[in-house]
Order: sequence, then C-alpha cells, then structure tokens
Amino acid sequence: MIRRLWPLVLAAVALGIDAYVLAGVLPQIAASLTTTLAMIGLGVTAFTAAYAISGPFLSGRLSRGGTGRALLLALGLFNLGNLITTLAPGIEIFLGARILAGAGAGVLTAVATATAAAMAADHERGRAMSLVTFGLSTGTVAGVPLGMLIGHAAGWRWTMGLVVVIGLVSMIAVAVRGRTLPLLDAGGGGSAFAALRSGRTAVGVLAAFLLGVASLGLYTYLLPMAEDRGLGAWGFALVWAWGIGGVAGSALIGRPLDRWGPAPLLTVLPLLLAAAFAVVWAAASPPVWLLAAAVWGASGWAVVPTLQQALTADRSDRAMPIIALQMAAMYLGSAVGAALGGALLTAGTRPGDLPGWALVPAVLAIALAGGIALAVRPGRMNPAGAVCRAAS
Repeated sequence: MIRRLWPLVLAAVALGIDAYVLAGVLPQIAASLTTTLAMIGLGVTAFTAAYAISGPFLSGRLSRGGTGRALLLALGLFNLGNLITTLAPGIEIFLGARILAGAGAGVLTAVATATAAAMAADHERGRAMSLVTFGLSTGTVAGVPLGMLIGHAAGWRWTMGLVVVIGLVSMIAVAVRGRTLPLLDAGGGGSAFAALRSGRTAVGVLAAFLLGVASLGLYTYLLPMAEDRGLGAWGFALVWAWGIGGVAGSALIGRPLDRWGPAPLLTVLPLLLAAAFAVVWAAASPPVWLLAAAVWGASGWAVVPTLQQALTADRSDRAMPIIALQMAAMYLGSAVGAALGGALLTAGTRPGDLPGWALVPAVLAIALAGGIALAVRPGRMNPAGAVCRAAS
C-alpha cells in the first residue's frame, strides 16, 4: 500500500514545508523586498485564508474531471504559486503568489487524503489517511530548520526553490500514476458546506478548529514560552522534540486506528494534548518540557487522521468535502490561535502562561471529541451521521 501512496505522501511533504517554511526566513524576505516583517507575515495569513476557502469550494468541482486531473491541477496551482513566490520582485506579487499556493494546497490536501482512503481496503483506511498526515507533519517539522539552513547559506529564494522542486517531483509521480487512481465521489455535486447538515460533521469540524487553535496556535509561541520559563537555551531541542513527536504520532497512529477504530483514540488523544499543556504550564524542568513537547506534537498530529476516520468511515461518498472542511477548520484554528496568543501577550500575559489559556479550547475539544466517540462506537454508526446526544 505504501508504494502506491508515496506520490500523495510526497505532495503532502511539500505542502507541510510550504505552510511553515517562511517562519525561518522572514527577516531575509523583508529585507529583500524592502518591506516590514508584518507585511511578510501577511503572506502566512494569505496562504492560510486561501487554503481554508479553496478546499471546501474547489475540491469537489475539480475532482469531477478525474482524480488524477484534480491532483495535477492542485499541484500545478501550488507549484506556480511557489515559483512566483521564489521570483517575486515586490510585496504585491509575493502576497498574490502566497494566495495561489494556498489555494492549490487546500484542494491538494482534501483530494490527496480522500484518494489515499479510497485506494486502501476498509481495514487499512486509517493507515492510508495517517500516511498523508505523516507527510504533512514531516514537512512541517522539516520546514523551519531546513528553510533557515538553506536561507542562511544561499538566500530565501533557494529555500522556496526547494519547495518547488519537491512539488514538481510529486507532480511527475502523480502524472505517471494518474490513470490508476480511483474516481472520487464529489459529494453529490452540491456545496461542500452541505456536509455540515450532519450533526457529527459539524461537531467534528468545530473540534478540528479548536484543536488547531490549541495545538498549532500555541506552537507559534513555543520559543517565547521556553524563554519565559528560563529554558531559552533548550528552545531548539524543544522544537525538535515537538516535531519528532508529531512525525512519530502520525506515522504510528494508523495501525491502532485500523485495529480499534477511532472511538477510544478520540477520547485519549485530546486528553494527552491537554495534559501536555498543563505540564508545560506548571513545570520548568528541561526533561519534563522535552517529554511534554513530544507528547504535544504526537497527540496533536495523531488526532488529525483519527478525526477523519471518525467522520468519514461510514460516509465514503462524502469523504472529500468532509476532509476539506476539517482541514480548513484546523488551519483556520492555527491562524486564530496565533492571533489570540499575540493579543494576550499584547495585553500583558506572560508567554509562560499561554499554555493555561490553550487549555480552554483543548477542554472544549475534549468534550466535542467525546461526543463523536460515543457516536462512532460499534453499533452506533449510522449513514446519516447524526451525533449522539452527548455531542449536542
């Protein structure tokens, strides 16, 4: 199965790198384009906004012409946006290019994940979905340090060039395998937002948003948090602990997901995430922080395919719009979480206290995930996807 899915995983790696690679070279880009850090930071916002809009709106429409065609169009738009970013002479073209790349990424995530699930047998769907998440997490983990190394050695444009090269390789691989990819159900031809009429989907999308706010939003401030706790010298190690945990969590969650189903994992993973926040908030010991950061990364990324499985297992005909909505909500949550963290710091909150604030959306997500877990227990699944009363 893995050999059949590797073009999709490689595309997800490129996407994961692109989503966070700018963070390590923001000052270089600002100096090169003679603008401010804030303006370059808008590029991250532009990418995220385009990602969130394009997935739900365009993935179904593009997939009607064939799965391979949809993936190639998404990769083409993604690569074009990154190529223009690489060559951008000024801030206006730079921001427009980030919108193009984000639009391609939003479609790519939804179609690639739904394709991976459709290519796998029922007892392997969890592993198939987790492989795409593994690509995303690997790219995210590698993005910032790779971007910094290449940027400092050769300039930020070569950093973006790396993303273009990986994207082109995955595009070639998809083109070669395009005829063997299964046809995807576009979700009945209607708007992806029609999937929200299902109570379980609506609750799952809200849970994804809250988990994005808590996990990815807080990750933005990992280094200031460590500095505030007197652990500034451990910052690089903490970033890697979070990243290694994320890669391990997304790589290993597939088999438990296929064996036990999503219900027990939907209960355990958000609890582990909240526990990691509580430990980071209360402790100031380097070993404890390293362990907590690894658990934070592992549970935060492992919950992504778990939630996908819970929301789509009995509704394969709606898999693509549901995944598009879930991933859009998660990335929007990441942006909102980062903005809320910035607002709290501006209001006088110490960076070390941000994990305490992150517990609020994390606890809310635990409640919602618990309701979904009750709804997807064996014998409780139904095609309509209604959430049991506990999630209401």
